[in-house]
Amino acid sequence: MASLRYGKQQGRGLTPSFEIHLVSPDDLAVRSFSDVVIPVDSGLDDADIIILPAFWDDFDALSARHPQVLGWLRTRHAAGAAICGEATGVFWMAEAGLLDGKEATTYWRFFREFSQRFPQVLLNQEKHLTDADNLYCAGGTTSACDLYIYLIERFCGAGVAQAVARDILYEVQRSYSPGRIGFGGQKLHLDVSILQIQQWLEEHFAEKFRFEDVARAHSMSIRNFMRRFQAATGDKPLHYLQRLRIETAKSLLSATRKSIKTISYDVGYDDASFFARLFRQHAGLSPNQYRKQFQQQGE
Repeated sequence: MASLRYGKQQGRGLTPSFEIHLVSPDDLAVRSFSDVVIPVDSGLDDADIIILPAFWDDFDALSARHPQVLGWLRTRHAAGAAICGEATGVFWMAEAGLLDGKEATTYWRFFREFSQRFPQVLLNQEKHLTDADNLYCAGGTTSACDLYIYLIERFCGAGVAQAVARDILYEVQRSYSPGRIGFGGQKLHLDVSILQIQQWLEEHFAEKFRFEDVARAHSMSIRNFMRRFQAATGDKPLHYLQRLRIETAKSLLSATRKSIKTISYDVGYDDASFFARLFRQHAGLSPNQYRKQFQQQGE
C-alpha cells in the first residue's frame, strides 16, 4: 500500500516505488509451520529494509541450518539497512550480536528463553516496540503494524504513513501508547541512571511531577541531573518530555475521535490552549490541522 501510494505521490501513477522481495537463505521455497509452501524471489540479497518474521521451530536447529543469515544481517546493518524483527524474529538479530548492549523486546512467551540466551541484550518486557541503532523489535503482529507505519513515515513521509494507518489501523485498540519509537537513538549511551529515568518518563509522562523530585529519587542533584541527561541524550529533560507528550498526541489525533481538550489532558496538559501552542511548535501544525491533514490523506 505504501509503495503504491508513494509512487502516485511521486507522479508515477500506480507504479510501485519499492522492490519488495521475499527471500530465503538458500534461494529455495519455504515450507511454513502449517505446511504451506511459499515460493521466494531470491536468496539473500542487498536490501535497505529487512523484516525478519516470527518462526515456529527450534532456533538452534534453524541457525545451524542457515548460518549465512547471521553474516548477512551483520553486513546489511553495517551498510545502513534498517533491520526489523517481529516476535521470535528478534532472535536472529540477537544471535548476530547486533543487539548487544541495546534495548530489545520479543513476544512475551519467549522472555525467559531470550534473556537466558542473550544476557548481553537489554530485554525490555514492558515495551511492545524498541528502536536502537537502526534495529527495530516488535513484540507481536499488532505492534509490528505500528512499526511498519513508522518505517513508512521514515521512507515515504508523514502523509503516506497517515493514509496507510487510516486504512489499516483506525479501529485498532492498543494496550500501549504508540509514538515512542523515534526515541530509541537517544538511548545509545552508557548512563544507566539516565536510561532508568527515560524509562520512567515513558511510563509517567502524563502525570504531574517535578524534575527535582525525579533527580532526587535517582540520587542526583537537579543540576547534575540536567547536565547528565543532556550529555547522554542530546536533549534537555523538558524538551524530551514535551516530545513524548506530543508524539503520543499525534497518535491520538490520527487514530481516535477524541476532542483536542481530552487529548491535551490525556498527555499531561490541563490547558488545551497551551497544549495547542506547544503542539504547533513541535509539529508545525495546530492539532486540528494535523488531524484534518490525516483525514484528507486517507481520502
